[in-house]
Amino acid sequence: MNNKGLFLDRGIVITIIILFILPFLLQNSFHYEIAIMCMLNAIICIGLNMLVGYTGQISLGHGAFAGLGAYVAVILSTTYEFDPVLSIGIATIVLAFIAYLVSKPILKLEGHYLAMGTLAVGIIISIVLNNESNFTGGPDGMGVSQFNILGYVFENDIQWYILSAIFLVFSIWALQNVINSPFGRILRCIRDSQTAAQAIGADVAYYKTYVFVISVVIATVAGSLYSYYSGFISPEESGFTRSIELVVMIVFGGLGRIYGAVIGAIIITSLPQFLTFLHDYEHMVFGAIIIFVMIFMPKGIVSIFDNLTIKKIKFFKKDNK
Repeated sequence: MNNKGLFLDRGIVITIIILFILPFLLQNSFHYEIAIMCMLNAIICIGLNMLVGYTGQISLGHGAFAGLGAYVAVILSTTYEFDPVLSIGIATIVLAFIAYLVSKPILKLEGHYLAMGTLAVGIIISIVLNNESNFTGGPDGMGVSQFNILGYVFENDIQWYILSAIFLVFSIWALQNVINSPFGRILRCIRDSQTAAQAIGADVAYYKTYVFVISVVIATVAGSLYSYYSGFISPEESGFTRSIELVVMIVFGGLGRIYGAVIGAIIITSLPQFLTFLHDYEHMVFGAIIIFVMIFMPKGIVSIFDNLTIKKIKFFKKDNK
């Protein structure tokens, strides 16, 4: 592993500073809710970006996996009175096993066939959650017990904000270390050319399965935390729209970019809240903004920073002359 990745880079330092300052600007519970949703969505997108952006394996069922994992954790803690942290731990193991079984046939597919395969799995999960009303509450959903860690109960917004912020910073740091390691370089090689990856002796099937399982585990933890925070869960959180929304976030922010997933999740999650004053035109303007970015910034929002860096380098070169 690249030793450089073990230290906090400038991006993480800036992220920590922003997360530290932000609570002083948040004025009410609604603002905290949006901030927490942004962070938890960003965490899911970090795992999804690792699969789609860095390995090149499209998934249109990630929302379903996140929802299923959350349901497993919630049912264990609410119905069977398991400890919430233990419930999330069991849920990650269960979903990791399911993801492993699903990945074996699904990841043999490529391109739009892979997208259709993951979409089909997501639809099946959504149907099961809607129909198994004895366990999941059906389409009406179910209430969720309070979340606690070793008896410390999370009751207010600032507690959830701190927990989400810590998890987000850790997720960014972990992804940076993975991407800067030999493992990360093999992932990028698989994305660019599976034939080339096989030529250097990489077990492509193993790496694709490993990343798929890790991304599902991350989605399970983040999805479970959001359910505990909101105090309610419904199958809507695992629907097709949710999965598409997650993919839009990473594409909008920038595929294969560490902070692309984070920025995309923040913008797509919070932007609709800033457009509510448009009333009937809210969704139309929201869609127009996404289309505009995809046309003029096909590499995502983070490509703006690339252009600024290039201009800065050119400026210094001229200045040196």
